[in-house]
Amino acid sequence: MPGILKITLVKSMIGRPEKHRRVLRGMGLTKLNKTVELKNIPSVRGMINQVSHLVKAEDKINEAK
Repeated sequence: MPGILKITLVKSMIGRPEKHRRVLRGMGLTKLNKTVELKNIPSVRGMINQVSHLVKAEDKINEAK
């Protein structure tokens, strides 16, 4: 069962190639410091790998019991 990743846009996409911008928009990141939660699956990890210099990704640990 895949976990959840918290992904935050930490650097601006201004001046970046259009391919990077499309990847960020595909993940739902449109503004600086916006955070989204996505499933930890290979396709999402590949997207993070493409723009790793622009985002911060961390595992979300479910603390609700």
